Amino acid sequence: MKKSILILLFASILFACQTDDDIPLTYEEGTNEYVNDWIYTQMKRYYYWNESMPGKGNLSLPPKEYFATLVNKNDRFSYAIHTSSPETFPQSLQNSFGFDLSFIEYEGQVYGVVMYALSNSPAERNGLERGQLINAIGGTALSQGNYNSLYQNLLTAKEVKLQVVSYSEKSGFTAPKQINISQGFTFSQPVFSQVIPYQNHIVGYIEIPHFNAGLSKSLLKEFQTFKNQSVNEIVVDLRYNGGGDVSSAAALSVLLAPNIQSSNPFIRFKGNSNGGEVNQTFKESLEMNESQVSFEALRAAHPQTQRVYVLCGSHTASASEIIINNLKPFMEVITIGEKTVGKDVASFAVEDDRIVGAQAKWVLYPAIYKLFNANGEGNYAAGLQPNVVLNEFQKLEVFPLGNTNEVLLHQALNSISGNGRMMKAITTQTLQKQNLSIISEPMVIKKIWH
Repeated sequence: MKKSILILLFASILFACQTDDDIPLTYEEGTNEYVNDWIYTQMKRYYYWNESMPGKGNLSLPPKEYFATLVNKNDRFSYAIHTSSPETFPQSLQNSFGFDLSFIEYEGQVYGVVMYALSNSPAERNGLERGQLINAIGGTALSQGNYNSLYQNLLTAKEVKLQVVSYSEKSGFTAPKQINISQGFTFSQPVFSQVIPYQNHIVGYIEIPHFNAGLSKSLLKEFQTFKNQSVNEIVVDLRYNGGGDVSSAAALSVLLAPNIQSSNPFIRFKGNSNGGEVNQTFKESLEMNESQVSFEALRAAHPQTQRVYVLCGSHTASASEIIINNLKPFMEVITIGEKTVGKDVASFAVEDDRIVGAQAKWVLYPAIYKLFNANGEGNYAAGLQPNVVLNEFQKLEVFPLGNTNEVLLHQALNSISGNGRMMKAITTQTLQKQNLSIISEPMVIKKIWH
């Protein structure tokens, strides 16, 4: 009897000592609490900065707002989307219309310069071209006081109305015309390459808009052409490449780097205490998503080159920065342009699959790994500073990518020929865009996890 009373007394004391935090909570499916509790659990497991995360906090917040409360102050890239809510997706002119702008001032007038119009995009189909100058948006003339707000309005617009002029040093300005562009789809972009005989050199120029999964086949074809035409210098244009698939970046690295073996270390992924560190060789990185083209086939197409010139800028991010940082232990990498974005983190998609068969769901893209090269060099969150700092819009006349008169390519060709003289005639002043956030696609990797 005494023993039974003691057991009951101990159980009642134990129950009384339990707090609300000790009792697992369950939430009704479909509520913010249901979603946010899942978000917190996933971030606590995968997020690189999980140890600095706050407590659960207010689980009743809208999920996208709640996710933002968990993100480290140094993290510019993690985000969450709901697959049936386009308003939760990262927004950019490139995603909506297939182009983007830089802003300059020339003789007191502010212009938007078309940096690119993607192939078969709504922008290109309506006549927009690289180098065109925009002097009015939605009927409002651009000025120092309004260009930033007008640009921000474009990011959420369904249609854009642009007043456009062109300029050349020979003929001056054309008459203005209006171009209207509605939102639409833009599909995968082709790789552009050409062989440029320049003085005593044969230069292979290749412009890569994005590192798509499966890109290795196209890269192999282009480099076989380079090798067949005895190319002895390579210029890789990554100024508008925001990243993508690590395996296709590894494929380009295998084609470029001299004297490497399949077992040479290529990349290090450093995660939190749960994920640990994952080291991959060139072959292992290639085979994550590019198994249809072998390491040996790519090596056979390597031209007789010992260095690479990379054209870069404020849109060069993620897998493109891997090309710059991770080739440095194996070859000379000469960068020309402006500082890169500084995305030294990788992520994989974390999907809420608790409801079987659900098509509409939350998907997280948290920063999971920090990235380093074979020598352990990384930590370039502030961006990679180029060897030759050069503004591609220093002149009002802007040439197409691949044109030998184009500022960055012209500088690379001068450097190759031994004439490193910089262009001196600066006629424009570049204006800073005040972006609401850094728009960068998630780096595509398989789920590497211990």
